[in-house]
Amino acid sequence: MNALAVLALLAQTPPNTLHVGGFVDTYIAWDFSRPRAIDRSYTTQPARHSEFNINLAFLEARVDGPRVRGRLALQAGTSVQSNYAGEPRIGAVSGPDLSRLLQEATAGVRIARPLWVDAGVFFSHIGQESWISRDNPTYTRSLSADYTPYYSAGVRGVWQATARLTVQLHIVNGWQIISENNEAKSAGVRIEYAPSMTLLLGYANLVGNELPDSVPAHTRVFNQVFARVGVPTNTAAWITMDYGTQATHSWYGLTFVARHPLSACVAVNGRLERYADPDEVIVASLGAGGFEATGGSLGLDVTSPGGVLWRTELRAFRGDHEVFPQRDGSLGRSSGFIVTSLALSL
Repeated sequence: MNALAVLALLAQTPPNTLHVGGFVDTYIAWDFSRPRAIDRSYTTQPARHSEFNINLAFLEARVDGPRVRGRLALQAGTSVQSNYAGEPRIGAVSGPDLSRLLQEATAGVRIARPLWVDAGVFFSHIGQESWISRDNPTYTRSLSADYTPYYSAGVRGVWQATARLTVQLHIVNGWQIISENNEAKSAGVRIEYAPSMTLLLGYANLVGNELPDSVPAHTRVFNQVFARVGVPTNTAAWITMDYGTQATHSWYGLTFVARHPLSACVAVNGRLERYADPDEVIVASLGAGGFEATGGSLGLDVTSPGGVLWRTELRAFRGDHEVFPQRDGSLGRSSGFIVTSLALSL
């Protein structure tokens, strides 16, 4: 192929596009139990009581092209500190100080028309709830979402098998970790099938040893099935069911969320959920008997031109055991809070 032919081919190839943006989510929450330490337990957001703060703020640069893609997003906020608190600190390099700054840092290449391969730090393939609050039907995230990975580090393949079927394969360091805690790697898949415009069915899993090398290995097997009925921009419902095992222990989560628009700029949402981890595989309970709780929430969203989103949510939990911190230093079975957030997409 001569130089003129190469130039002609390049001219026919659509150029890569660069998008630069950001997001700021401010909030204040009132926990009815008024925790002494101000930090709120069992959640990534809202992580603080009676305090104006930043839930999540990030700046991003994203490249999209016919053959390459990538995203770099740097972040900060109380949800970031809470969510990345479990990052291992082994050795002098990496660790939570670096990990929590990187919301995503990916490089991707298309190796066939329906197949992409991405590597780096990217959002997890598990769940229907995003790390970014504006993209979720409710402001706060469910217990199932908070106790499954939001991010991973590794490599993934994304195969658009048909217009209705998408398959992902992930090889990652482990269960929501960037810095390794052992020599093993974990593997997971995500399958989404949309038989119609108003129905999405899916399955996701993650399998691997998530324990540090200092203790005997046990394989963690996590499975999730989910469905969305309706269109996210209109009346819709999300259903998520989780079940995991590790050694002789197991846990599960159930979540039902519905959202209904009242007008072009106002919507209401509600949630019912159940999460049970009696053996504390995932949740380190503050009380005896493991963490088992049922909860619900009601929310109101108001959107304004220019990327402004105002969200208010009332949420409550009832535990099977006394696990929720109280003002007097004791533990109780009930917990509740109200939160309001003003967010801006740049």
